[in-house]
Amino acid sequence: MLLKNVFKISNLVRKTDANSVKNPTYSANQNGNKSNLSYKSIAIVGCGYVADYYLKTLSMHPQLKLVGVLDKVSDRATKFSKYYNISHIYDSLSDLLADDKVDIVLNLTNPRSHYEVSKACLEAGKHVYSEKPFAMEMEQAKELVDIAEAKGLYLSSAPCSLLSESAQTIWKALRENKVGKVRVVYAEMDDGLVHQMPYQKWLSESGTPWPYKDEFEVGCTLEHAGYYVNWLTAFFGPAQTVSAFSSCLIPDKKTDLPVEVDAPDFSVACIKFASGVVARLTCSIVAPHDHSLKIIGDDGILGIDDCWFYGAPVYIRRSLTIGRKRLEGVWKQRYRLVKKAPKFGYRGAQQMDFCRGVAEMADAIMENRPCRLSSRFSLHNNEIVLAIQNSLETGSPYKMTTSFDSVEPMDWAK
Repeated sequence: MLLKNVFKISNLVRKTDANSVKNPTYSANQNGNKSNLSYKSIAIVGCGYVADYYLKTLSMHPQLKLVGVLDKVSDRATKFSKYYNISHIYDSLSDLLADDKVDIVLNLTNPRSHYEVSKACLEAGKHVYSEKPFAMEMEQAKELVDIAEAKGLYLSSAPCSLLSESAQTIWKALRENKVGKVRVVYAEMDDGLVHQMPYQKWLSESGTPWPYKDEFEVGCTLEHAGYYVNWLTAFFGPAQTVSAFSSCLIPDKKTDLPVEVDAPDFSVACIKFASGVVARLTCSIVAPHDHSLKIIGDDGILGIDDCWFYGAPVYIRRSLTIGRKRLEGVWKQRYRLVKKAPKFGYRGAQQMDFCRGVAEMADAIMENRPCRLSSRFSLHNNEIVLAIQNSLETGSPYKMTTSFDSVEPMDWAK
């Protein structure tokens, strides 16, 4: 994961909040005293920086049972397992895939490894939930979907913030036509001037350093654009075209390790949806922090200030016409959340339940229904993000080649 404004998650916070996430013991016997509880067993591949975010909320989802973890760096897996009281560490990926207890593999590896690891898991008959991006190349992403469909397996990709209370509330307001016909959307995913931040000191909850070299080489677009892309496609349907511009403004990122890939650190895209809505999405690590969303309709503006907070307040701004003047968005009202977001037991620059997407997949498997974050939905979103990322080279409009069936809102948000 890129950033998360983790400079706010200091060592002091780590120590303060440790007890809130260390109490559960994640083992093969996690649900042993709940014999009547249905669950799916998961295994984690990749115990790096992002893995801590998943462990912070795993205990909130009793339908998920963690049976073991794996990391190519054995010391990292050992440290991670010890911190979270995880009972089993796999010796290799083949060892993990040979474990009949594993239903879902949670792929939290480096983005460059997503395709290889996910493919191996699918070919071994395991369902896969992958961190973003789905794959670094579109042909690889399509191949993963083809394998999953041929084998009747579930395949999905983060982010799962579409399942948040705030996103579901916005979606409900749109279904209720609260701002009239939507014309345009402004979405911002700017994370501050990272090259001026003390990112070399950033540590995860369990003490893993932020992998800044990898993050810079993958780029903030592949890492973060999806937080709003998957909202927009769910709300407004498949995209038709993507017209984007991206640039690498600070190639060296002021780091001690050489950055070998000039991935975009700024991108802006105009996305046209088949529904007629147009969205402008900006993503950067060279502009002040701004995660706001404004959905502009004929009768008002619907929005939030930060999509990284599952309980972020949703507002509607109304305009007034006085005489010959129109005052845009001067009357602001709160739109009640469909459900109160849970308290996650940790502090920081975001409050997100990273396990919610995995839990939704587990529910879908047990209920024998489509997963809301389906493989085709994830593939379409991956294509949009890659189109924005690759505009660094192409610099031209991109016509989408994929589509997906409509996504269902959460039952509690209908």
